[in-house]
Amino acid sequence: MGEALGWAARIIAAGVAMFLPAVAGGWLDARLGTGFLGPVGLAIGFVAGLAWLVRMAQARGRA
Repeated sequence: MGEALGWAARIIAAGVAMFLPAVAGGWLDARLGTGFLGPVGLAIGFVAGLAWLVRMAQARGRA
């Protein structure tokens, strides 16, 4: 049960890491009057979150 909760917390943290750059990009778009920072933030967040999940899975495979 403890291990499952640990994985759930890690996955939620990765999801937040994926989501926050998109929110920040949207906020910057609204403040600066641009339209490209939201999608750029979304792409950066997706890549960063996916890389984080892959690293966690690889670390789990080694342990």
